Amino acid sequence: MTNKSRPAAHRVKQKGPGRPEGTSTLRDEIMDAAEARFAELGYAGTTLREVADSAHVTQALINYYFGSKYGLFEEMFLRRGQKISQQRMELLDELLAKGRPTVKEIVHAFLWPTLALRSTPQGRSFLRLQARLHTEPPEISYRLRTDAYGASTQRYVEAMRLALPGLGELDAYWRVTLMIGTYLYAFSDTHRMEEMAPEGLYDPEDTEALIDQVTRFVTGGFEAP
Repeated sequence: MTNKSRPAAHRVKQKGPGRPEGTSTLRDEIMDAAEARFAELGYAGTTLREVADSAHVTQALINYYFGSKYGLFEEMFLRRGQKISQQRMELLDELLAKGRPTVKEIVHAFLWPTLALRSTPQGRSFLRLQARLHTEPPEISYRLRTDAYGASTQRYVEAMRLALPGLGELDAYWRVTLMIGTYLYAFSDTHRMEEMAPEGLYDPEDTEALIDQVTRFVTGGFEAP
């Protein structure tokens, strides 16, 4: 496909050799396409050719912007992951500024930035991708999780110990880890509830009910002896 025949959103004007204008928009479009493919097929199962075809660009252009398949995966994951982490810390700061927060308030603040992603198809793709990350090889997943969420997760461990003075350090880490596992499964569109619940009982679009159920479940776990 020539540059002239490419859809307007994907046409690239050249500014010097190999330096396309409109980089920011095109980078985001490539990452959107990659997000959907990686969420569906995983890191190993996705090829740059498939991403390029979905984004209507060349593999050479993807390599130009991101350097490699892993470079694309990393930047794509961190653009949302780091934003989630920042929002979590901002919400926690607001709670702490008012005094000692309750366990329920802390859990809700942790969950809300991720739940908000369910309102768009791209956000839902990221939620599936985030859940899938835990099955990816350690050399791919460990550093990305740490870079995206390490600092904010540590702060929530500390906040939980503030809210529950009797909670031991190891228990705090365990329960935060179990909270993460719970929301990853509940938010990632596994469709398990549609399969289990009688028809008409469960509404998959009712996000308020979803966060309420997960918050109450996780809060009970934190407050358990």
